[in-house]
Formats: sequence, structure tokens, C-alpha cells
Amino acid sequence: MEKTIYVINPNRLTDVTQGLKESLAPFQLKGGPVIECMTLHDGPAGIQNEQDVAAAAVLVGRTIDDLARSRGDCAAAFVIACFSDPGLHLAREKTVRPVLGINECGLLTALALGRRVGVIAILPTLMGRHARGYAAAGIAARIAGEYPLDLAVAQLRDAEATRRRMQAVGRRLVREDGADVLVLGCAGMSQYRAWLEDALGVPVVDPTLAAVAVAMGRVAGQAPGF
Repeated sequence: MEKTIYVINPNRLTDVTQGLKESLAPFQLKGGPVIECMTLHDGPAGIQNEQDVAAAAVLVGRTIDDLARSRGDCAAAFVIACFSDPGLHLAREKTVRPVLGINECGLLTALALGRRVGVIAILPTLMGRHARGYAAAGIAARIAGEYPLDLAVAQLRDAEATRRRMQAVGRRLVREDGADVLVLGCAGMSQYRAWLEDALGVPVVDPTLAAVAVAMGRVAGQAPGF
């Protein structure tokens, strides 16, 4: 039976999930695990404040618990596709399978690619939460800076406005703060990664891709022949 990596979008915006499917298409390797992107239709319309994080955390934990029970060994790994990592530790209590948050994986990947990491957030409302996470992980000294686009998750579908803001914020992080690698602070930014990297000339990490890459490595270690 096919091993599956579940990539869970904790908000109810299906266009975000579609963007993840398109970005992750190169990871659908022959003989490798299936990558299934799913939307939590009961989730918030974007994880944009602590209340949204708390609401999404319960749904994520319940969803992963249900999948782990119903799909058995076919459920090889889970990726929480939100930069706030809602429900990460709750879900890890529900299953022995790998549960990966894109915040953790994106930042660890960035630290391997550069000395100073810049983070592009969507809104300022969760930047305090991010800062506490950097401190708890012991990496605060490696964070060059973090600035918001001041765009809600749903507004990221406006490509012109999003690219304009991303380029301005990214340029500020690189030129003023000395960032030599950038991390996209929202799963909904996935479609803009390659464009921004070309525009700024520094590595840009899509944290969802980073988390799926880690998941694939874990699954490969579990399943001889992949």
C-alpha cells in the first residue's frame, strides 16, 4: 500500500491548498510517497492572530489523530502547512509518525543556507509569537529581522500587490538588516518563492517545501525500496 505524506492547510482557503499542490508537484516522485494536500474546511479564513492559532491547533490535532487511526501505516508523515505551527506538539502526542511544522523546518533549512535569516511575515499580529519561538529555539541571534507584508492571507492571491510588497520587504531585509537568506512566513506565499529569489539574488526558503523534504527523508528511512 502507498505511503502518504499529508500536507495539512489549517485554514479553509482552498486556493492556498491548490498553491501548495502546484509547488509540491516536483516532489511527486515515481516510487516515492504520495503527497496529499488537504484543507481544513472548518478552520479559520487564515491563521492571523493567536485566536486563529488556538482554533486551528485543536482541528489539526484532531485531524492528524483521525488520519493516523484510520490510515494506519499508510499515513507515513504529516506536515502542518502554517508558519505558526498550530497544533504541532498536540499532534505529536497523537501519533508516533513524524509530524513536522513548516516554521521549524523552514528556519532550520535557512540556517543551513546562510548566516543571517530574514523572515517575511504576512501581518504584524503574529510576529511576537514568532520572536518567542526564535528565542525558545536558541536562534534569535541568527534572525536578521522580520517584517510584515501587511496583507491578509486571502489577499496573497493578488499577485501584483503581493510581489510589490514582497520585493520591498525582502530588499529591506537584505540591504538594511544584512539577511543573506530569506524565509517565507506563510504557506500562502509558496507560489512566489522562485520569483523572489530571482528578484533579490539570495536564497529564499519556502518552509512547506522544506518540511516535505524532511518528511520524505524520514519516510525513506522507514520504507526500504524508496
